[in-house]
Amino acid sequence: MTKPRLFIPCLFLFGLILSTNASADNALFEPYQALLTDHLTEAETPDGGLVSAFDYEAALSEPETEKLLADQRERLAGFDIASLEGREESVAFWINTYNFFMLDQILSEQPGGKLVSSVWDYGGRVNPFVDNVFEREKFVIGGEEYSLNRMEKGILLGDNYADRGWKDVRVHFAVNCASVGCPPLRNTIYTADNLEDLLAENTRRAFNTDRHLKVEGDSLYVTELFKWYEEDFVEAAGSGKAFIEQSADTSVADRVADTSTMKFIDYDWALNKPDNFPEFR
Repeated sequence: MTKPRLFIPCLFLFGLILSTNASADNALFEPYQALLTDHLTEAETPDGGLVSAFDYEAALSEPETEKLLADQRERLAGFDIASLEGREESVAFWINTYNFFMLDQILSEQPGGKLVSSVWDYGGRVNPFVDNVFEREKFVIGGEEYSLNRMEKGILLGDNYADRGWKDVRVHFAVNCASVGCPPLRNTIYTADNLEDLLAENTRRAFNTDRHLKVEGDSLYVTELFKWYEEDFVEAAGSGKAFIEQSADTSVADRVADTSTMKFIDYDWALNKPDNFPEFR
């Protein structure tokens, strides 16, 4: 009679640990989640794809926005990265952190007092003498300054995570560069509990969205992510096409399998605000 009495509390304790982990994620990124809840809109496309837009103008008009940004910056500046436990918690943390700081950059710095039309307005392509937004080491995490590139390429897709078996090419469909051509920002933060589901869903739905994939005759057109990060997709599945066939809906995978050439869709770097999406006009 004693075994059932011991087994039930163990199940309860295991569930409590999972719940506590999710709650910790939610607590850390509470200000960021508030920004998403208030100003991000998601829309499903007719083919089951997904688009999202962030209303920067509305956010900038709200006095609460600066408080939320400052609160989230403070939480991340004081966060102990060594406290992250395991792959799911770590990957979720860095995706959330990247996506928050991308928003923070746009909402905190308007050159000439005007909202940027593209992240390249900060430098790089337009002004090669100024570090672009991805290279700036200005985002403080655990008392250390990071760049967006370091978060994405140095950590999430870097050698250390690869050696641990934590590198996941689907991260390319989760980190958001605040651009129309980027896979959509989601309206919920990533947690250890939802990471796998969201990575799979983001990737699958990207392949149902014409901005990221379309088939015309025997030609496969894909987002330029497959050109810029070809090595990641080759490492993950042998080729970009093979990765798509593994990750897409069956109907999409079947059409992709019948193609013989891969071409690239021009990346749209316009800011991911509602006015730049036909779906939100």
